[in-house]
Formats: sequence, structure tokens, C-alpha cells
Amino acid sequence: MKILIIGGGFAGLKLARMLNNKEGFEITLIDKNNYHQFQPLFYQVATAGLDASNISFPLRKVFQKSRNVRFRLAEVMEIVQGENKVVTDIGDFYYDHLVLATGADTNFFGNKELQEKAFPMKSTVEALQLRHKLLHNFEEALMADNRAELEKILSVVVVGGGATGVEVSGAVAEMKKYVLPKDYPELDFTAMKIYLLEGSNKTLGAMSEKSSKESQEYLQKLGVEVLTETIVDSYDGEKVVLKNGGALEANTVIWAAGIRGNVPAGINADLVVKGNRIKVDRINRIQGVTNIYALGDVGYMETTKYPHGHPQVANVAINQAKNLGHNFLRMLNGNSHNLLEFEYDDKGSMATVGRNLAVVDMPKPKLHFKGFLAWLIWMGLHLLLLVGVKNRIQVFVNWIYNYVTYDQNLRLIFNIISKPKKKK
Repeated sequence: MKILIIGGGFAGLKLARMLNNKEGFEITLIDKNNYHQFQPLFYQVATAGLDASNISFPLRKVFQKSRNVRFRLAEVMEIVQGENKVVTDIGDFYYDHLVLATGADTNFFGNKELQEKAFPMKSTVEALQLRHKLLHNFEEALMADNRAELEKILSVVVVGGGATGVEVSGAVAEMKKYVLPKDYPELDFTAMKIYLLEGSNKTLGAMSEKSSKESQEYLQKLGVEVLTETIVDSYDGEKVVLKNGGALEANTVIWAAGIRGNVPAGINADLVVKGNRIKVDRINRIQGVTNIYALGDVGYMETTKYPHGHPQVANVAINQAKNLGHNFLRMLNGNSHNLLEFEYDDKGSMATVGRNLAVVDMPKPKLHFKGFLAWLIWMGLHLLLLVGVKNRIQVFVNWIYNYVTYDQNLRLIFNIISKPKKKK
């Protein structure tokens, strides 16, 4: 069975590892990067808490001893369903079964100005670009002529009060509190404002009321100004204009307000729903197609428990890949008429705001944790999910060092482009 997997994220990597060295399978994994990137910790790379290499792992290294998994560095141009062919920038690939695990990118909701001026954080490169911008701001602030200019250069606006927005806001606030005054003693950091804007009436809207309330309290404790029921209208690089008529002066806007699935060309547009996700059946097969599947963020599956689709989180992607892997094994053994339907067993959700400040919700049994214990749970789970023992050790050592010293040692400004041009 020749299986072509597009995307080396949580879903694509899990599926390839499940079928690794299994007789009867020929697997080709395609990705535009040659590494797996651990998205939940992008914000720590952006705020100089971790190095990019700590949360990235070479895909070829994962499969060094594989007899049946091969990796190709390529960008997908089009899927030609009638020929079971995928066209890429390095050539054509043919398949018996195609798996789309292309994940999601930042959703700017059609606002071209925000797309050009705001900083997303959906890749390791984007996290590094944001870090470059933040660190450059502090150097530029040394030359500010007046208080108003200083406030504009130093201030940061984070748009989106989900887990990513909450975590990056807390991380920037901790930099301001513990690190930056030591690096820049000549700057008055009372001029640095950190705003978190959320369109709904609470932060962490997907979590419990307790978690939402506590996360907001933690942010305020760190000095973050949380503005709920606040929507951004425009941003010109210096001023954030709000729908309610207000405005905020800031040189840096971090966009964490939404995501949209990466749907390759060649997929029937009628099957693409809100959020740019592809309709799939209960085994993650694209509706109306016999041999193409969509996993994780790019797939949209309606069930009784999730009538509006599953949450776009790593655990869903990993478990859908497991289920599809078992189904491929059944197909190979001639059991195609008895495939397993996917059912998501939600183990819970969590978010961290800063040192000793986190929230955890568990549905079965229904439990809620906050503070130091929740923070330990959050750290333990993220260490387990990282790919590679070396990465786990490096991240753990970094965390211990940061915790003991109240400092990071990765505030390096490399000569990189601060904002890439979007391909047409």
C-alpha cells in the first residue's frame, strides 16, 4: 500500500511512526520544512525563553532506521485526484492513499493591513521573527526623544485571548518584570504597556469559567491590561484602531486571534467549510472521495459530541492519526468493511500564564487545578509531547535555569528579515 502523507506536524508524524517498518506499506512523508516543530512552545521561542532548536526535530532523524518511510522536502502545488497524483515543486508523487495533515495557518479574516503589519506565530520562523522585533524595539527605545515615543516603541498589543494569546502576554509581562530592567537599566519600563484584546467577554473561552476568571486575574497580576469585548479594526504599524472607536499606540502587534486550515489546490471547494477545513467522514476520509483523508486542524468532522467539529488542538490530531493508522492496518489485512470510527476522548485542556501561574481543566473526573500544581502538570505534559530525548532534556534544563535565575540567556539579535513577504 503506497501512502503519501503531506505534513510533518503532530498528525502526519504520528501516522508515519505508527506505520514505520510495518510490512506492506510504502510511506512517503512530504513537508516544506525538514523538521517537526512543537507549536505549543512557539511563544517561548518568541520571548527568548527557548532556542528554536529546542522545539524542532529533524524529520529525517526520526526515520533514520526506517525500512519503509522516506522523507521529501517539497511544497505541494496541486492534488490531481483523477490520476492519484500530487504535484510539487520538485516533481510528481503518486499514491494509493493520500493523507492531508497540512495543519493550519494564521487567520487574518481578510484584513490585508493586519496581515502585512501584525506578527503571527504559527511557525518556528515566525516566532524567531517576532523575537527579533521585540529585542530590536528595546534597542530602538534607547534613542527615544520623549515619553510618548518611548511608550509606542515598547508597548505590545496581543490580539486573541485563547491559550496562545494568554501565554505570550504572560511571557512578555515576565520579561518586562524580571529581565528587561537588568538589561536596560537606563529605560523606564513603566512606559511599556502590554494589552491583551479579546473579542468575546472572557479569556480562554474554550475552557471553564474558573479557568477564564483565574487566567485574567493572573494576567492582571503580571501587569497585562486585558480588554474583553474588544475587536481590532485596523493597524498601520504604529496605531491599533478598535471597532469601538478607541485606539492604542504600539509598534508591535502579535496576532493570535484565529487560524485557518491549509487546504491544497485540487480539493473540491464545496467540501471546504468555515475556518478553511475539509469535510470528512468518521474515519477522516474526505467526503465523496475513496482514498484521500484529512487529519487534525485541516479536517472537519461532525459527531454527536462535536456537532461543529473538533477543537483544533494537538491531541485531536494525534488521536485521529492513531485511528487512521489502525484502519490502514485493517485495510491491508482485507478488513476494509470493518473500519474504526473516530471518537474523541477529551483528556482536558490547560494554559500557562507565567511562573507558578497556570490553569488545568479535566473532564473525567471533573477536576480543576490552578497555580503551582497546574503549572507543574502543564510542564510535565509538554515535556512528554516533545520529540527527542535531547530536546526534552534541553527544555527542562532551560526551564530550571529560568526558574532559579529569573532570567533567560537567548536574547540574541540575528540579522533576519523581520516580516516576510507573502507569496502571491
